Amino acid sequence: MLDLFRLETESQAQVLTSGLLALERDPAASQHLEACMRAAHSLKGAARIVGINSGVHVSHAMEDTFVAAQRGDILLRQEHIDVLLRCVDLFNRIASTSQSELNQWEENRGDEVALALSDLKDVLAGFPDMEKPQAENVLAAPVGKPEDGVAIDAPQEAHEQVLRITSVHLNRLLGLTGEALVESRWLRPFTESMLKLKRLHYDIDRLVETLRGALPENALNEQSVHALNEVRRLVLQSHHGLGKRLAELEMHDHRASNLAHLMYTEAMSCRMRPFTDGVLWLPRMARDVARTLGKQVRVELVGESTHVDREILEKLEAPLGHLVRNAIDHGICSPDERRARGKPADGLVRVEARHHGGMLQIEVADDGRGIDLDRLRESIVRRKLTSAETAERLSDDELLEFLFLPGFSMKDSVTDISGRGVGLDVVRNMVKRLRGSVRVFSEAEKGTRFQLLLPLSQSVVRALLADVGGEPYAFPLAAVVRTLKLRKEEIGVLEGRQFFPMDGRAIGLISTQQVLQGGTQSIDGDLPVIVIGHAGNDIYGLAVDRLLGEHELVVRALDHRLGKIRNIAAGALMEDGRPALIVDIEDLMRSVDKLIATRDLGTLRTGTESGRAKRKRVLVVDDSLTVRELVRTLLDNAGYEVEVAVDGMDGWNAIRTAHYDLMVTDVDMPRMDGIELVTLIKKDSHLKTTPVLIVSYKDREEDRRRGLEAGADYYLAKGSFHDESLLEAVVDLIGEASE
Repeated sequence: MLDLFRLETESQAQVLTSGLLALERDPAASQHLEACMRAAHSLKGAARIVGINSGVHVSHAMEDTFVAAQRGDILLRQEHIDVLLRCVDLFNRIASTSQSELNQWEENRGDEVALALSDLKDVLAGFPDMEKPQAENVLAAPVGKPEDGVAIDAPQEAHEQVLRITSVHLNRLLGLTGEALVESRWLRPFTESMLKLKRLHYDIDRLVETLRGALPENALNEQSVHALNEVRRLVLQSHHGLGKRLAELEMHDHRASNLAHLMYTEAMSCRMRPFTDGVLWLPRMARDVARTLGKQVRVELVGESTHVDREILEKLEAPLGHLVRNAIDHGICSPDERRARGKPADGLVRVEARHHGGMLQIEVADDGRGIDLDRLRESIVRRKLTSAETAERLSDDELLEFLFLPGFSMKDSVTDISGRGVGLDVVRNMVKRLRGSVRVFSEAEKGTRFQLLLPLSQSVVRALLADVGGEPYAFPLAAVVRTLKLRKEEIGVLEGRQFFPMDGRAIGLISTQQVLQGGTQSIDGDLPVIVIGHAGNDIYGLAVDRLLGEHELVVRALDHRLGKIRNIAAGALMEDGRPALIVDIEDLMRSVDKLIATRDLGTLRTGTESGRAKRKRVLVVDDSLTVRELVRTLLDNAGYEVEVAVDGMDGWNAIRTAHYDLMVTDVDMPRMDGIELVTLIKKDSHLKTTPVLIVSYKDREEDRRRGLEAGADYYLAKGSFHDESLLEAVVDLIGEASE
């Protein structure tokens, strides 16, 4: 019952706080008076049920106050709102008290309750006909027993049952539903292979019919004709049975995929809360800060229904509180000064949340005086953070970045609200821990705006997937500035470091393969590049082998026994079940800075460099992870540069977007088999000269002939090849690994 009381108190206290702040602006607003009266009434009933007698008295006095205001007997002024808000705070403290301490609370907090009742009595002094709340003997009634002749008000019945569940269990459930979603997609390739078998029945039926038509009538005796008819009947029977089962399988595939998707969506929704749940306290906090500073401020919440991961919402409390306090203290002027500047006396702080580009975007903006950049520049020089000459050359964005430094403040004196320089430092550190970014914009006399870009969820990340050295890596979208493809002639060299121009800046070009895997990378054709960072920070262009598109990935924590893996934040499962590593962008940028400082940062090789340094590239296409890794490791150890594709369609997309000296492919694969893949390659005028090696378990002569007729240059059976035979075949087709 106490747990239910705490939940009810939290909900009704939010209603009271919002209503009282609205009544402060419009004391006669009937809808807010009604909402506050009902909330106080519900709290009174809930307090009686659990035997918190002081709560009953306070809520009853609050209810009488709202009723008096509804009847027009009193007009709620600012000082009255102060008293009522203190009563709300009193209820919040009651609710936050542990069960073991509740019995002592009534005795220890008796004076505070009496004071609150006395203040409420003063509020009602102008209403002679009603019974005033008495401050004396407020704790006289025994705990848990209602007053004689007074009915117990039951707490408001909840529409939905509230259950408590730990985040560990919720994360595990989300992980399992993500795996179920991946597993449900593996049925589709099997269905497609069954379709091929169904088409084979048509081929057999046509073959039987062709055989009968090709032979003379007298060449077949009655027994042979009967046998052919029986074969055809059995084939047709098998065809119809297979078609029926295939339809059932497709229906099961559809249901399983739909159910897995719904389960995943529901598990995700369990982690989400509306943005309003985490920011309802902001208007009250802003009001108290403004009163302390002698200012008038109104907080406007926008996007209250925007859904946010509950872990992120809880961690945003401190950053948002700092930003709103800073806006009031540094940005909003006094009422007289605002009027002199042609602005309304009430300052406005706008807190807005919305989904943008698969991310959560939160903005905290004020309509104050803005940031004085000249004063900021002087403060930077005075604190000896840079020289006066350098400060003069800094752009506005670069100047504003100094605000986030630890211990930096624009105020010369320390107050209870600001001046120690920890607020914006806390904001940036928390945003970084959430894998997000923060930017600040300011315009003189129009105000300041802070923009936070965060992932929608800590358990799901929207990321850009890229192939680096044959392995998939995920780059969180919050850190991705742009993607582009560079031509060789766009890459320049300055002091031994490669760069490329972007928006009038020289952006350093980094080999992602060197940073993540310690290998080297060459430039063949257009180079895919991911630009990471944001304004004011270092920006780098990460050269990758191939861009795989944007994906929503379920974050999987790595085994704690591995410790912190350099440059890696977590793992994830891709849609096809393959694992991918999520890049720790901050760690990656530190690794790049370290390589630059130690002069160990390599450069990407271009086609104009020594031919001996260039490795030949091989694309391995196979739906078997074991075979794929076996062939990849074997060729990589032999010195070849190897990339992999998981099926024929993936292989077709890969070979059309990059240059390869050889393709090694299987035959039986989902979506597109090896024979279809080879046929497409040999029909393409740009790809037909690419050698193709088929490696398949099918070792019959007709299978070999079928592959070679499709255009393969070499056919090797998996069941018989050894390391030497595969390498010999590769060398025969394209020569040694290095040219």
